[in-house]
Amino acid sequence: MAKFSRIEVIQKMGEIGMVPVFFHKDIEVAQQVLKATYEGGCRVFEFTNRGDGAHIIFQALLDYVREELPEMMLGIGSIVDPTTAGLYIQMGADFIVCPLLNEEVIKICNRRKVAVSPGCGSVSEIGRAEELGVELVKVFPAAQVGGPGFIKGVKAPCPWSTIMPTGGVTTEKENIASWLKAGAHCVGIGSNLIVKDALGNIDFEGIKALTTQVVNDIIDIRSVSPKETPVLAN
Repeated sequence: MAKFSRIEVIQKMGEIGMVPVFFHKDIEVAQQVLKATYEGGCRVFEFTNRGDGAHIIFQALLDYVREELPEMMLGIGSIVDPTTAGLYIQMGADFIVCPLLNEEVIKICNRRKVAVSPGCGSVSEIGRAEELGVELVKVFPAAQVGGPGFIKGVKAPCPWSTIMPTGGVTTEKENIASWLKAGAHCVGIGSNLIVKDALGNIDFEGIKALTTQVVNDIIDIRSVSPKETPVLAN
C-alpha cells in the first residue's frame, strides 16, 4: 500500500512546488534520475506508464526509493483506466496522475485513499473532479489549454480549486513564476528537467543542479519558506 497519505502527498507537492515527470525503460537510468532530483531537493516524483513493462520498472523503482530515498513520494502517471490504476495501487504507488478525467479511476483511488490527479481541460471537468473528491486537479496540456491565463481565470470564480499545470512548463524562473502567480499549487515538469550532455546522454549531475535551481527559484518566487505554504485540512 502507499507509504504516504493522500493529504501528505498533496501538501508536499505544494510545499516543494514542482513534480518531475519522467519515463525510461532502463531501470538503472530511472533510478539515477530519481536520485538526482532527490538530492536536488525534490520529494515528489511522477514516473509515467508509457512503455511496455512499465509496471516492472516501477516496482524496481519503488523498492529502490523505499530503501535509498525514504522521503521520496513516488507516483505513477499516464493512467487512463481503473484496471491499470488498481495494479499500481496494489504495488504501492503513493499517488496516481492521469492525462484525462476517468471517473472510475477516481473512484478506485478514493476507495483506497490514494491521491489522484486527473487531467482536466475545462472548468466543468475541474468541477466534476472536485465533486468526486479530487484534492488536486491536473490541467493538461496546460500550455495548449490556455496557459497561466486559464488557471487565473478558473481561480477567480473558484478560488478553492487546487491546480497542477503539466505540459508546457519549463525550468526558466519567469515561466514557473507565471504559473505560480496565476494560482498553481505546483507545476509538473517533464523533459525540460532532463539535462543531457553534448552526446545526448542523460546528465545526472546536471539534473541535480537544475532541480536545486528550480526548487530555490520557487522559494524565491513565493518569497516565503515552503513550510509556510497553505496547509490543506485533513
